[in-house]
Amino acid sequence: MPLLRTGDLNLYYQVAGEGDPLVFVHGSWNDHTSWQPAIEADFRSSFRVISYDRRGHGQSEAGPGQGTRRQDEDDLEALIERLGPAPAHVAGNSFGAAITLGLAARRPELFRTITVHEPPLVGLVADDADAMKELAPAKASIDAALGHLRNGEYEQGARQFVEEVALGPGMWDRLPAQARETFVHNAPTWLDEQSDPDWDRLDVAALARCTAPVLLSRGSESPQWLSTVLDRLAAALPQAQRQTLEGAGHIPHVTHPEQYVAALTRFIRAA
Repeated sequence: MPLLRTGDLNLYYQVAGEGDPLVFVHGSWNDHTSWQPAIEADFRSSFRVISYDRRGHGQSEAGPGQGTRRQDEDDLEALIERLGPAPAHVAGNSFGAAITLGLAARRPELFRTITVHEPPLVGLVADDADAMKELAPAKASIDAALGHLRNGEYEQGARQFVEEVALGPGMWDRLPAQARETFVHNAPTWLDEQSDPDWDRLDVAALARCTAPVLLSRGSESPQWLSTVLDRLAAALPQAQRQTLEGAGHIPHVTHPEQYVAALTRFIRAA
């Protein structure tokens, strides 16, 4: 089993294909397997694709004590430097997108291109009344789910998140058993992420010094506040491009892999 030692723990990773390195960074509730539809859709024919389980997810170990997004950034840094080589193309989804941007603000030289899909950086839109109003119902559901997790009720918390925040009413029972198991397995790590006071913040001024080409993507079916986050990022990154994936939502590499592959490949080739 391929493992990468990053200080205090081992990370599981997979490599597929030949070509320039392309690193995928997954979100909070899934693992490296979420990228498989996109990898099989054609990425591995053009790139050396590196996907991995972030700490506390899948087959990777969880670190001791309260985790931070900075630790995830350090893991990504080690992965690029030791498996890349750097600079690498990096694509992040959701919380993985926030990790990608956080590292780019500190180590821009590691990135050849950056693609991020809907980073949930609430801290960037905390002063936007419309965004916060739209977020209010989801925040109430998230707080309730976190309450379950703090009581060790991982399945109840995962169910509430899936049905009230992520996928909609009744969707928990419609998920394959393996998908439900993945949600429950990753629930403690999501609690850990949400307990980090800096999880949704970003040093935008530092990120603005990154000169790597950036693609900011969103799904046409996603909440408007996520687009507002991208607006703030685009204002700070004059080299950034915007992309809307029609019909897609928060995880286009899972639901619309061919469309996602086409958009990302087109961007990288142009860059």
